[in-house]
Amino acid sequence: MKKAVFLDRDGVINEVLTERVKFVNKPDQLYLLPGVVEAIKELNAVFDYIFVVTNQGGVGLGYMKESQLITIHDYMKTMLRQQGAIIDAVAYCPHKPKSGCACRKPNSKLIEDLAEDYHVDLSSSYMVGDTDTDTDTDIIAGKKAGTKTVFIGMEDPLADASFPNLLQASKWMIQDQNGLSKTR
Repeated sequence: MKKAVFLDRDGVINEVLTERVKFVNKPDQLYLLPGVVEAIKELNAVFDYIFVVTNQGGVGLGYMKESQLITIHDYMKTMLRQQGAIIDAVAYCPHKPKSGCACRKPNSKLIEDLAEDYHVDLSSSYMVGDTDTDTDTDIIAGKKAGTKTVFIGMEDPLADASFPNLLQASKWMIQDQNGLSKTR
């Protein structure tokens, strides 16, 4: 079985709710957070796959078409690949918040479907996310899927570890895979 890192997109890979951008509805609104390229490159060297799993309710709410979202994800993957950082696949929920669909995090369907398609051992994989409004949707989704969980931001009691950014989190995940990590 393979090992993977599942990354939330907004707030983990790219800016959201900043002075430059509120939400990413077009490729030119996608700004990578500092250290993301280096972090993904480091993760690529240790893990079999790096995936993005993201709630994108803007499609269901009519702020963008699904084809625009796919263009944004293609742009993100190309931008990262040009710098040597590889995202193997992107899975997203296009439904409105509170629509009751099975794919929207905190449900774990996006993670579980990728794991099945790519033969990933979830118990030796990681879900990395941040806070989505008032709930820890990413961390809960990872827990439901059976991954270890890493929170980007201040301390999160539900997560296995918390770090201020993806670069620091990536170093911990690599050490954890090698049995050298110290929690949090």
